[in-house]
Amino acid sequence: MGNQPPLAGITVLDLSELLPGPYATQHLVELGARVIKVERPGGDGARKMFPGLFQAINRGKESITLDLKSEADRTVLKKLVKTADVVIESNRPGVTTRLGVDYATLSEINPRLIYCSISGYGQTGPSRNWPGHDMNYAAMAGAVAISGRPDGPPEHTTGVPIGDIAAASFALISILSALRARDVTGKGQYLDVSITDALTSWIMPRYGVWDLAQRQGTESGKAEILQRPGYGVFATADGQHLTLGAIETHFFRALLRVTGLTQFDDAVYDDYLTRKKATDKISDALAACIIQKDYAFWAEAFEREDVPFSRVNSLAELADDPQLAARGMIRQAGEANVIAYPVPMDGIDGVAANVPTPGEHGKDILAEIDREEP
Repeated sequence: MGNQPPLAGITVLDLSELLPGPYATQHLVELGARVIKVERPGGDGARKMFPGLFQAINRGKESITLDLKSEADRTVLKKLVKTADVVIESNRPGVTTRLGVDYATLSEINPRLIYCSISGYGQTGPSRNWPGHDMNYAAMAGAVAISGRPDGPPEHTTGVPIGDIAAASFALISILSALRARDVTGKGQYLDVSITDALTSWIMPRYGVWDLAQRQGTESGKAEILQRPGYGVFATADGQHLTLGAIETHFFRALLRVTGLTQFDDAVYDDYLTRKKATDKISDALAACIIQKDYAFWAEAFEREDVPFSRVNSLAELADDPQLAARGMIRQAGEANVIAYPVPMDGIDGVAANVPTPGEHGKDILAEIDREEP
């Protein structure tokens, strides 16, 4: 195999739009798959609504424009399916069946096909046809209820579309697993990826804490889950912000050495549950201390004493962060700055460059189909 990409020889037909599906297939591109983006007339809606997002997650793909309401264009798609390995789509449940491009139909053409549907709530259940976006899925999954201030109301606080990214991640895992299973069975399969289910899975660690507490007859609400002593975001004298994660006792002891907060330098605070009860007092004391010095002072001191910390980078600062630079995470792709595939692997560069125009590769793809027709 040498330096051949891991997914060399795999062809993916990407019928999805906006974020979860294209984010998943962007990673398949980086891993060496051929991804043909099948766009409706006018193109993926993200091209106009979120052009920066579109360019970030549609690099290195080929584009063909097909109107799947047209029998002639459905015939083209079915010809492409004959030699495809994966189809991924993100319509509401029932749409592909009405169009005649559902798994049951396409798997008759190619029994080895892996067909992945990504939808908000999945293909089954009473909410399957609801419209939605990340906040809605996060709310149903329990993520909103445990977000925000420990003593405040539910909030959708993250700037990252966690539901969409969770679903894309499970789509990737499932597609790769299905490809491996096909190596054994010779058969493809249908994958029903729900954004809400994916994010509910991400709640697992918090749910485990709550479940054990309630079985033991104690309460574990948002405050109990989110409050952690020596943990949080703190402002420095020069207007920067840093994060601390001194949860374990030895880290908390190191934090006290650096900050000089002697009021907590007592053996009683070596017990985590005791410290946890004093979270507010510890956080207030840390905030009052850290605001007295510049970030550079604290960075040097925390690194010297092995305290878990990090600067709060803005998006503009990512490319200049020494750690991210050393890992090659922010790269050039044409004129754009992009984020690379995050795991170094043999055979991949980690950054595809060109962003296709709508239907850019249609002529070549159609010619390829004609050559393959008997």
